[in-house]
Amino acid sequence: MNPAKPTADAIAIRDGKFVAVGNLDEVSATVGKDAYLDQSFDGKVVMPGFVEQHVHPVLAALAMNMTVISIEDWDTIDGFSAAVRDEKSYHTRLIEALTTHKDKTKPFITWGYHHYFHGEMSRELLDKLAPDFPVFVWHRSQHEFYLNTSALKLTGIDEAYVSGLGASAMSMIDMSKGHFFEQGVIGILPKLTPYLASAEQFRRGLEYTEIYYHRNGITLACEPGGFLSQKLQEAVNAVYSDDDTPFNHCFIGDGKSFYAVKPDDQTSLLAETRKVESWGNGRTWYLPGQVKLFTDGAIYGQLMQMKDGYTDGHHGAWIIDPPEFGFMFQTYWDADYQIHVHNNGDAGMDVLLAELEKAMKRKPRKNHRTVLVHFGFAQPEQVKRWIELGGIVSSNPYYVTALAGRYAKLGIGPERSANMVPNGDVLKYGGSLSFHSDMPMAPAKPMQLVWSAVNRLTAEGEVTGQRHKVPLDIALRAITIDAAYSIQMENKVGSIEIGKDANLTVLEQSPYEVAPEKLKDIQVWGTMLEGRLQPVEHSPKKTKSILGTNISNESLGETVQSAVTERLTRLLSHEHVDRN
Repeated sequence: MNPAKPTADAIAIRDGKFVAVGNLDEVSATVGKDAYLDQSFDGKVVMPGFVEQHVHPVLAALAMNMTVISIEDWDTIDGFSAAVRDEKSYHTRLIEALTTHKDKTKPFITWGYHHYFHGEMSRELLDKLAPDFPVFVWHRSQHEFYLNTSALKLTGIDEAYVSGLGASAMSMIDMSKGHFFEQGVIGILPKLTPYLASAEQFRRGLEYTEIYYHRNGITLACEPGGFLSQKLQEAVNAVYSDDDTPFNHCFIGDGKSFYAVKPDDQTSLLAETRKVESWGNGRTWYLPGQVKLFTDGAIYGQLMQMKDGYTDGHHGAWIIDPPEFGFMFQTYWDADYQIHVHNNGDAGMDVLLAELEKAMKRKPRKNHRTVLVHFGFAQPEQVKRWIELGGIVSSNPYYVTALAGRYAKLGIGPERSANMVPNGDVLKYGGSLSFHSDMPMAPAKPMQLVWSAVNRLTAEGEVTGQRHKVPLDIALRAITIDAAYSIQMENKVGSIEIGKDANLTVLEQSPYEVAPEKLKDIQVWGTMLEGRLQPVEHSPKKTKSILGTNISNESLGETVQSAVTERLTRLLSHEHVDRN
């Protein structure tokens, strides 16, 4: 990933850094005769360590703890869960899982149900399938729940309780169906979170994500816009920060959380943002001078703001309303922050472009690297203008795989679905392009992201949006040096160059020597982190305590529950949508 030296036969490492790169004779001459020649990688292909610049470890830890029956394949704590993309197969899998649920005093919780794929869900159906134990069905979008009668009794959710939640919440609750969405979910979250987020579940989930990232070759991960809770961050640090962790993990603060402390106050917004920059420890840290903002809603729930609306007549939503978004954007811009912006729809893109144009006209900045995150839908002229203004793109090419085929028939239509994640326009106009998974919105598998971008195959097996295919060279840069560039880490990681951290991802096959459709099947042999060799079979298996001297198990459980409640409340309160 260094244009001046695109390939090499040997490297030398000292004190966790690359000190020589080239052929064996060149490297030997540099380091001297006493250097140790390690031939562990004979027959393998070495790349710079993969950079996964957008994951959500807390949400992944929770989701991977549940019975996953989703629209895509998942490697979960309990084993492999194959994709289910039709109603009949979903019901078959759900019945099988319910049948094997042993402890009927505890709720059965499943994540991954999606109404566009799996058909109708109801309290009546769940009562029929599980009449004698509680069942929670968490929607793939994480914005809806279905509960059976036993679950309602367990949680104490009844007509008297919901009648006290107010008219708005009650309008988004259907007790007869056991269905709670948007404001309705907000109302019942205090009742649900004790079962979704115990301290033990959280620890187990985080330990699993540690193994998961390593198995997929990740040496640096980043979470933009996570939970605003110092105790929860300390719990994450306790798993990720020690030197045995096989990757480094950085974090970027969530601007809307800081804004909520004292709305429309620039001094407060910046002060609250800077507070979290000391919350890391060891292999975890916050990136100073960077922040995450949001425009429109989530693509998995079809809540992105679209210029031409939706074919079924429903409407998108704003996570941050445009006036508040503008205030935050301009405040951070004036403070010279790098701004990462979640945006999925082309109407949302208009709002984002207007703010960037206003900022550049008022206070021009060079190398600001404002990041357009996710990149669900955008018009060519929008992409062109974004790049002209100095913006860069971090896309999720997996959207095409998971959603384009289905969205061509529901809500979006074939023409717009073919232009989902328009990476080809970024390349046409000379923009910087990187990839991310946003796990658990997609599996944190960098080679799978490469496969999605190179092939643009839908889950239904069809190629869509041929002009947006990404060449392999560029796709590999998008998970290494260009991903590092998007978070201002390119001088430290992302390429095999003298002076950089000795981070490597070791593959069993060369991406250039397999058919494009086989890219996602390339196995990761292991990684190197700052000179330390880490074969995958030696993934950390020991249990790490997340209980520090100031955090009891009970208080951590309460912290996790309150943080999850607060996080989902903020998301849902900004994303009201009429499902009818």
